[in-house]
Amino acid sequence: MTTPASPQPSRTSGTASDRIPAVLLNALRGGLVGLAELLPGISGGTIALITGVYERLIDSASHGVNALKRLVVGPSRREGFLREFRAVDWWLVIPVIVGMAAMVLTLAGMIESLVANNVELARGLFFGLVAASIVVPLQLIPKAQRAVASKILGVLVFVVAAIVAFVLIDLAGGSFSAEPPLWVVFIAAAIAVCALVVPGVSGSFFLLAIGLYSPTLIAVDERNLSYLAVFAAGALVGLVTIVQLMKWLLDHHRRITLLAMAGLMLGSLRALWPWQATSDDSHGVGTPVAPYDPVGGPILLMIIGAGIVFGMIAVERVIQRRQLTSAAATPIADAPAKHSDD
Repeated sequence: MTTPASPQPSRTSGTASDRIPAVLLNALRGGLVGLAELLPGISGGTIALITGVYERLIDSASHGVNALKRLVVGPSRREGFLREFRAVDWWLVIPVIVGMAAMVLTLAGMIESLVANNVELARGLFFGLVAASIVVPLQLIPKAQRAVASKILGVLVFVVAAIVAFVLIDLAGGSFSAEPPLWVVFIAAAIAVCALVVPGVSGSFFLLAIGLYSPTLIAVDERNLSYLAVFAAGALVGLVTIVQLMKWLLDHHRRITLLAMAGLMLGSLRALWPWQATSDDSHGVGTPVAPYDPVGGPILLMIIGAGIVFGMIAVERVIQRRQLTSAAATPIADAPAKHSDD
């Protein structure tokens, strides 16, 4: 999915009563992003992109990170911090965070229970979601003509990444499903937070592949503060380090990075194969029980999962087309006034 090229909407302005509808809408957007983060294969970044707040959230997150940096290392610590702090669109950020938190805290236990008691069906749904999501990083690749050597390198990166993910599933899955070490939780959270920044990348799928999906949802449902504190600390570190690295890679080595992401997603599908022969849960999705339909049920849910992703892609394309049409129809003479409003 590509980030829309149209100008960003202006910040919410007016009296408190005028802001209420926008705040409620932003809270709803946050709830949708939170729901996406609970389901492997659906990216919170993708939902933010579809609902029209992706660029504004990234911009606000960047200002927030810069504010912390100014406060710690300067220069002009106080003035720099206040300038970056005021640049954050808090009327957007706070409702989105509240909506995300409400959705996650409310549904985490329910979703974990459904997954744990319907393993084959859950894997079928997640398999369809993730398999269809592989097209997301692939369609983000620039379509410029490439030399033959570059194309071969791209194919090799894709294949190697898929093989690495396929092999590592056995090493990662299951080892931490019962009581994961907190240092593992910290590192996993730092990596999974990238899903909030890179559309098409599912943080929940990463947690599922390494065996931390169910433990994390259980920790949220049971309000395990020690687990959640470590997870939050890892996510914060990831936001200011790994996310910055991902943005740098996408800016400077976009094609190779996206191919590697797609390859990793493909290889990791091994963790979601519904008809696994093991009698225990090796990937953190619960203990297998007798399926309602050994074949038809998972296949049907695979199709439904893929349909959800393709439907979101179609919606996003329609939104982008309208935004581009609107931007093209805006008179050039209006540009200075719009800039001043921003």
